[in-house]
Amino acid sequence: MLDTHARKYVDPFINKTAHLLLKAKLSANQVTFIAFLVGFSSGLWIYLDMKVVALISLWLSGFLDSVDGAMARKTQTSPWGTLMDITFDRLVEISVILGLAFRFPSSMWALLLLSVSIIFAMTVFLTVGALSERKGIKSFYYQAGLAERTEGFLLFSAMIIFSNALTAITLLFLAVELFTTFQRLFEAKKLLS
Repeated sequence: MLDTHARKYVDPFINKTAHLLLKAKLSANQVTFIAFLVGFSSGLWIYLDMKVVALISLWLSGFLDSVDGAMARKTQTSPWGTLMDITFDRLVEISVILGLAFRFPSSMWALLLLSVSIIFAMTVFLTVGALSERKGIKSFYYQAGLAERTEGFLLFSAMIIFSNALTAITLLFLAVELFTTFQRLFEAKKLLS
């Protein structure tokens, strides 16, 4: 929801950073890979109980993930870049979940359910994107929903900061993820019928 409705407020900063990185001769795909490395490290920082470093890594990767898309739109988008972007996003999320699961094994069952809900959500999201004849600013149709990347990062941040309530926050994230998935399924029924 925030990615769709609040993007206009952060776009000037994203575009300025994209311009600077292009001027520095970096490609969108290189920034995608840098974002992945930075974000993937967050799981390690969580496991090592370095919460501040984990949060900085997570949010910096998310920012660079937005910047790489702006860079691609300023130069040339590619199916390979889209594949890298979507795949690396999931690997960053997996890293956070694994870091939390190994650091707090008593919450592992809730984190496993959250992982399953993310797989379900991405299956619906990507299938609708592939089947829809509509195209957005990305290489496929992007279905807005209650939980988008920013909401996920906010919930992951809460899970990292308030680890004493990890199971409860994880179950909240699970509920939000499932709500969004069914929201997208109902939209898909109208869109694809």
